[in-house]
Amino acid sequence: MLIRNNFANFASCIALGYYPLPSTMSNLTFQYPAWFLLLCVLLGLAYAALLYFRDTTFREQHPHLHRWLALLRFLVITLLSALLLSPLLKSVITETKKPVVVLAQDHSESIASELRGEGLENYKQNWNALRDALSEDYEVHELAFGDDVRETVDFNFVDKVTNLSQLMRDVYDRYGGQNLGAVIVASDGIYNEGSNPGYADVQLNAPVYTVALGDTTPKKDLLIKRVFHNKIAYLGDQMSIQIDVAATFCGGQQSVLTISRVEGDNRQTLQSIPVGINGNDFFTTKEILLEAKTPGVVQYVVSLAKLPGEASTVNNSREIFIDVLDARQKILLLANSPHPDLSALRQTLESNKNYQVSIAYINQPGLDVSKYDFAILHNLPSVNNDAVGVLNALNAKRIPRLFVAGMQTGFANLNGAQDLVRLQSDGRQSDDVQGKVSTRFATFSLSPRVTDELPKFNPVTSAFGKFEALPGAQVLLYKRIGKVDTEQPLLAIGESQGIKTGVFLGEGLWKWRLFDYLQHNNHEIFDELVGKTVQYLTLKEDKRKFRVTLDQNIFNENEAVGFGAELYNDNYELTNEPDVAMSIRNKDGKEYTYTFNRVGKAYALNAGILPTGNYTYRGTTTFNGQNLTYDGRFSVRPIELELFETSARHAVLRQLSTRYGGETLAPGDLASIAEKIKNNQTVKPVVYSTSKTSPLINLKWIFALLASLLVAEWFMRRYFGAY
Repeated sequence: MLIRNNFANFASCIALGYYPLPSTMSNLTFQYPAWFLLLCVLLGLAYAALLYFRDTTFREQHPHLHRWLALLRFLVITLLSALLLSPLLKSVITETKKPVVVLAQDHSESIASELRGEGLENYKQNWNALRDALSEDYEVHELAFGDDVRETVDFNFVDKVTNLSQLMRDVYDRYGGQNLGAVIVASDGIYNEGSNPGYADVQLNAPVYTVALGDTTPKKDLLIKRVFHNKIAYLGDQMSIQIDVAATFCGGQQSVLTISRVEGDNRQTLQSIPVGINGNDFFTTKEILLEAKTPGVVQYVVSLAKLPGEASTVNNSREIFIDVLDARQKILLLANSPHPDLSALRQTLESNKNYQVSIAYINQPGLDVSKYDFAILHNLPSVNNDAVGVLNALNAKRIPRLFVAGMQTGFANLNGAQDLVRLQSDGRQSDDVQGKVSTRFATFSLSPRVTDELPKFNPVTSAFGKFEALPGAQVLLYKRIGKVDTEQPLLAIGESQGIKTGVFLGEGLWKWRLFDYLQHNNHEIFDELVGKTVQYLTLKEDKRKFRVTLDQNIFNENEAVGFGAELYNDNYELTNEPDVAMSIRNKDGKEYTYTFNRVGKAYALNAGILPTGNYTYRGTTTFNGQNLTYDGRFSVRPIELELFETSARHAVLRQLSTRYGGETLAPGDLASIAEKIKNNQTVKPVVYSTSKTSPLINLKWIFALLASLLVAEWFMRRYFGAY
């Protein structure tokens, strides 16, 4: 039985010998009925009476001494017996949490074109004054955004891109669960990554005040707005390059569009096209066809002849890089029946011109799988078709394959077709599952964006059952069911009987592709997942004992260059006993040297961010008395997106403030934002109350009180000669 008494109602207990309780206590809780306290009092009285009532030892010393000793013994026994009732002390702790105010500053290059010199110094002073004014009543956090979102505002405007929608998502992730009072965003409204922030799927319960930087006045400018081209071309193919040319206030003038090929310090002009500007708001698209003559990463420069009086000439040229490949692989999408997954996979694979993709069905007459380099088997072998003939033909030619095992799959037959995953399912029931990238996967690397975003994608359908990865499998994706991460594989790859094989235990990949576009306006995450998986499975076997791999051949200037390396012994077993050195050289001969880190049984190297240009690299190691080397090359291309917008887009900022109930202000009005936030009735502190319960016996003053009473009684008895 649980009895609760507040401090006022417990006064009777204090009168019977209880020490006054701390003021912070709200009430006491006992594990036994409250009337048991009377028994404690009676026990104390009985013990004291038994010890001192008939004892005449101390009456000769002082007529009232035995009464004081009896009182001390009564208090000790009563308190000790009361503590045996396990009293609990319940207190309420109250904390006031200030509202959080976020100050976010755009650090992209476009800000530097307008905010510099004395104007920048004045802006810094106003910014610091606003921060200090808000710090008195609010918890202020400063964020800088551009290439990424970080907590250091240094007014160093060097970021190559701006992603306003990512800023809003990041603010929500960091502070959405706190008492977020207001968000202040200082930007010119130009964004070149992500979606329009006014339409971002971020539910902030706080006003957003925007500070409109930059100048919206159109200036005389001729620029290359966009260049559309394939990242990959094939040796001997014609490459189409589409160039969007725009101009403002340049009507009646002439320019020349030139495309050149760059090899080291040499620039070869390939084509020149005259461009006549017939209006002050001019736009046109030019298409140029080029032939891919040599393999490797080829650098091209597209440029416009400058016009007198232009506000900026930096945006008159752009560099593009195209990776020219000298091989094409034939891929077969073989399905048990029509399915939207086939279209999703085909569109992704055909975006890589290195692949020639065909779709066929298992019962199609005259089907010859042996002429393909890679096969994706969708719902095969199925419940109604064991596909033995197809599998035998693939095995005879040692053709790598990827199984996509959906609800039509015959899992018993699939068990016999591969030895990566053990499957136990009748295929009658299903689970909705998401994919969680394995932290232990080391066969190839996925970008952090894929790792972070993929678990948020719509679920795919996977058969209900028991699925277990076998020792030869490398699990890339594990199943996430609801919010629970399981150890059941969703995507596993490896070698089955010496043939590269992958198994995806689900169907509905088309949902991932659509969701990727809905969230990011592109298919980059889905394309990277499928592309790198297929790239690994289709990669021709390399018998070299020492290999160096690159995440990609073309890097943006704000991307870190990452390498992997593998070393094999005579039995072709991975080992990383010796050190591996890396030398990277730019076109001028400047050398960067590194040493690989050991990861598992392989090697990894993050070379960091390198200047733009073309590079060659050489990995070296010594193993079993042999000097082993691996050579390659890559390119780092510049990002010039921030230089191609010369006018600020304040309409984007006004849209953002309107959506979240804020206001758009000029840079000179920074100081007024603090007053506007203070006058906003929705920005208020939050009071948190926490209830804490602890045993009363844990209080140190209880022990001190009991010890004092016992010592006092002992001292008096000793002093007056009892013992």
